[in-house]
Amino acid sequence: MASDLRSCLSSAQVHNLSFSSSSSSFSNLLNISIQNLRFTDPSIPKPLAIILPSTKSQIQTSILCCRRTGVSIRIRSGGHSYEGQSSTSSSIPFAIIDLMNLKSIHFDISSNTSWVQAGATIGELYLTISNLSNLSLAISAGSCSTMGAGGHIAGGGFGFLSRKYGLAADSVVDALLIDYEGKVFDKRSMGTDVFWAIRGGGGGSWGVVYAWKLRAVPVPNTVTRFTLQRGRATVRDAALLLHKWQTIAPNLPDEFYLSTLISGDINGTLTTISISFSGLFLGSKGAAIDILTSRFPELQLNDLDCIEETWLDSAAHYAGLDSSAHLSNRSQSKDYFKAKSDYVRAPISKYDLEKVLDKLAGVSPAYLILDPYGGAMSRISESDLPFPHRAGILFSIQYLISWTAEDEMSGIGEKYIQDLRGFYEFMAPFVSKNPREAYVNYLDLDLGLNVGSVEDDRVWGERYFLRNFDRLVKAKTLIDPHNVFSNQQSIPPLSF
Repeated sequence: MASDLRSCLSSAQVHNLSFSSSSSSFSNLLNISIQNLRFTDPSIPKPLAIILPSTKSQIQTSILCCRRTGVSIRIRSGGHSYEGQSSTSSSIPFAIIDLMNLKSIHFDISSNTSWVQAGATIGELYLTISNLSNLSLAISAGSCSTMGAGGHIAGGGFGFLSRKYGLAADSVVDALLIDYEGKVFDKRSMGTDVFWAIRGGGGGSWGVVYAWKLRAVPVPNTVTRFTLQRGRATVRDAALLLHKWQTIAPNLPDEFYLSTLISGDINGTLTTISISFSGLFLGSKGAAIDILTSRFPELQLNDLDCIEETWLDSAAHYAGLDSSAHLSNRSQSKDYFKAKSDYVRAPISKYDLEKVLDKLAGVSPAYLILDPYGGAMSRISESDLPFPHRAGILFSIQYLISWTAEDEMSGIGEKYIQDLRGFYEFMAPFVSKNPREAYVNYLDLDLGLNVGSVEDDRVWGERYFLRNFDRLVKAKTLIDPHNVFSNQQSIPPLSF
């Protein structure tokens, strides 16, 4: 089968590829884009080949050659799938079509739009748009600079400009999609349902998005950022701050993003909570201080806490970089991790927050990231795109736990995963219900696996997409009726 695939690709002049049986560099090429080290383990099934197309026609050929030789397909743009779905497969044999060489960004200053190939990273996109617009424009997307644009936008793309401008997917005005037969579709030819579906319906279900056309958004010359560390607080004090935050942060002006990060620890009989607040305000520090002083005086924000800088520099900071010039750097530190997500629609009481923080302290080294919604997110209909978590959402919760290679070798990693799952179950009374919502870009296979039955897959599908799930099934049936593009949580077609 490997020789058949190689022959098919070579005859079509696709030579940039690596086979597991013949290349000493295969493991490096496979693992370079796997961001969660859990999926580099030798026990994880490996692809037969990694194909790195450098043109649209080479993508088309790669799809057709895989199909002709009976090889399943995985599409990878940045490798940030939390559950490794862009690099692993339960369908053997499989090949990865890796888009890392397709990273061109063409910006049209007259329309403030940009064609972005799917292999470009979010950091490269930020840097290019900002520099070509003299720092006056940005793209609303996530904080991790090494994410591939293809997968990030396909899942929605929430970020620190979303309260002002919505998701990355909300800014898509066109796209080029290559289907299972190698045909290329733009917005008009793919049809309303499919164009709707690819903007937030998750990656790996529809075909290969060759490029997105995005609308840039204005940002001021100066933005203000700050991080307020509240040290090792008592459970009660931390609960008081969180109780206030959950009612304030979603109702701040659209220009204000105020998230919080929480972890806990138990030392003997003493339970302490580490809590920090990260803010980004599209304006001066004087205005930011005035707003928080009147609405959230408990944070005691002052002039010394605030840094005024360009939006591009703030993007580099939140990506963990010391310079915006490094936004084009594709390498980053990696670890082993497990993540889960929730949405909160009703404020959690102080009493319940104390219970939550007490419980969290016993699940060290787990931590929570709480992102505020509201603003523009609340004014976009849940049916506008597949991403439905809009009006009524106060904030999202991302649950994370990470560990080292030494922990993995000793088996502690599996204990950490079980601990996080236990904490997630504990949180059920305090979050959204019927269904309990989740964010598809924080992919979580605990919610259920794709069995190819629409009704069975609804169990996990409606948690990501609510009432939009059925329209996604319709779109899948239109664009990929034979389920060529699938993974463990891809949308099923009706006919399959």
